[in-house]
Formats: sequence, C-alpha cells, structure tokens
Amino acid sequence: MSFPRIVKAVVFDMDGLLVDTETVVYRAMQRAAGQIGGEMPFDTFQRMVGLQHAHSDPILVEHFGEGFNLDAWSEAVSGHFQGEMLEAGIALKAGVVEILDQLDVMGLPRAIATSSRLAAVEQCLGPHGLLDRFHALITRDIQTRGKPHPEPFLKAAEALGVAPEDCLALEDSHNGVRSASSAGMMTVMVPDMLDPTEEMHDLCVRIARDLHEVREWLPGQPYSAIP
Repeated sequence: MSFPRIVKAVVFDMDGLLVDTETVVYRAMQRAAGQIGGEMPFDTFQRMVGLQHAHSDPILVEHFGEGFNLDAWSEAVSGHFQGEMLEAGIALKAGVVEILDQLDVMGLPRAIATSSRLAAVEQCLGPHGLLDRFHALITRDIQTRGKPHPEPFLKAAEALGVAPEDCLALEDSHNGVRSASSAGMMTVMVPDMLDPTEEMHDLCVRIARDLHEVREWLPGQPYSAIP
C-alpha cells in the first residue's frame, strides 16, 4: 500500500495503540461501579474512549445520575487501575517495537499525542524503555482542547517541525481518528476496543489489523535512498 503523500513523521496515540491500557481501565471502571452498586456497560465505556475527563465526565453523570461524585469515582478507578498495573504491568500492543525500529531505519521523527497525562505516559512506557524513542510527547498537561479537537495532533506536528499533511497519524479510537483527520493528517485506525464505523472508513486512509500491518506499508529503507 502507498500513502497519499510521502510520510515525513508519525504521530501515535498511546492508550489502546501502544499499550493495552483500555482493557485495564474498563476492568477498573467495572470494579468501581460494583463498589457503589452500579454497573459500567461496555457501550457506555466505549463512548468515553479517547476523551479527556472534561468530555467523559458528562457521560458518567448521564449514566449514574445527577449528583454523581466524580472525584470519588476517579479516585476509585485510579486505585483499581494502579493496583492491576503494579501487579501485572501494562503490556505493549503487537508490533510496537518493530514499527519503532522501522522508523529508526527510515530516519523519521515521531511523537505521541494522547489524552493521558505525562505521568501516565511515563508509567506505561517507562518500564518498556520506550520514552526516549519519541521526539515529542503531547500529553493532556499541555493541551487546552483535547480530542476530538485537532489541537493534540497539530501540536505534535509543530513539535516535530513537519506539516500536518505530511504526518501519518495512528489511532485506535473514534475520537482520536476525528482529531487526527481534522488536523489534516493521513490517518490510519488500528482498532482496539472500538470497531471501525462507516465514518472511520471515510476519515482514514486505511484500517489496519495491528501495527505490524502498518509497518509493512512503510518503505524498508530511508526515504532519502528512494529514487
């Protein structure tokens, strides 16, 4: 497969794309809901994937009702998440190391654009020794408008010094795809907890089964060596 334009940089989401955090978060939410005698339906969780708290909190209030204690909820979910992460760690998704190795060969800069905070990025990627393999980390801490707004991806392109239209964006969530596509990037969805919809097919240049497949679409040599 060839992309519409030469890829000059790659911007990755993190949760659900680089690391298998979404399944851990969902289990944490199920446990937190059980503690208060409630439930966390999968379709409700799916609506929140890829969103910052400012956008996901209203979904929680809609589900649990007015007066729902968001601070207590966040503390409970975080506690369950941290407990599982400390016990078993957070696994890398398939193909992460291989695609980063390929980008090294190609000499392409890469960034992360995530709705998570820097501390979470360090917790998830640090143990795998991957932090220094990215040239920029665009976390929630430095975003004024999160996904699905294009700002996270525009900030990533700016940090890498590459025009957004020359960047390949890799996302697993619908809101992430909307963010990357509206930033003007060549967007590939690598589904995790969410299936690609007709809208996703329209916004993406391709849907990939995993990062191994994305790597196969990239040249096997530096772009400077391609006639």
